[in-house]
Amino acid sequence: MPELKPAYKRVLLKLSGEALLGGLTYGIDFERMTSIAREIKEVRDLDVGIAIMIGGGNIFRGVRGTEAGMDRASADQMGLLATVINGIALQDALEKEGVVTRHVSAIEIKSVAEPFIRRRVLSHLEQGRIVIFSAGIGSPYFTTDTAAALRALEIRAEVILKATKVDGVYTADPLTDLTAQKFETISYLDVIQRGLRVMDTTAISLCKDNNLPIIVFNLNERGNIMKAVMGENVGTKVS
Repeated sequence: MPELKPAYKRVLLKLSGEALLGGLTYGIDFERMTSIAREIKEVRDLDVGIAIMIGGGNIFRGVRGTEAGMDRASADQMGLLATVINGIALQDALEKEGVVTRHVSAIEIKSVAEPFIRRRVLSHLEQGRIVIFSAGIGSPYFTTDTAAALRALEIRAEVILKATKVDGVYTADPLTDLTAQKFETISYLDVIQRGLRVMDTTAISLCKDNNLPIIVFNLNERGNIMKAVMGENVGTKVS
């Protein structure tokens, strides 16, 4: 049997808070969390370096607070803290699967996470630990998409794997528009010019300027993380 050879040796997985909902409307579905942790472990077992940027939309989204009249900075800070909660839960799930992890928060909160120190994070990855990033970049007005792009570049990841609830990038939302057409590949510039909601414009621009590819795929189909890492045709590649 031929040995499995990953297409990428170091990846950043962008995991939304909504991915942790499972069948719930709010909070964390721990059965779903365990399933995701097992998939991540399978990839790590192939000696692939993995960092994860976790979102917080299953608990609180800053935009919701802003729409309700909150100050934008305060609402965003609440959203960042929601990602820390998810980071703690994901670390626990991964460690129950026997994976050594480090939780790194951009907001200093030493009792539950390490502060972000780039060289320390690189050392963790070189020693085979999975690194979970929470709290974005620690500042309001920046999405976890932008934080994912920035951290991916800082840790020298070869690709961003953006896990979503659809199987790629479409001309329109395929959940509401049955005529929407899927792209197998698309350029950064096309994403920006078409206004496609892959990642925010700042994140796409960062990836474009540094030639960092993004693979958008459906997390709900088991095995897709592995397929993306192995270079199989899954989802849409933005490059």
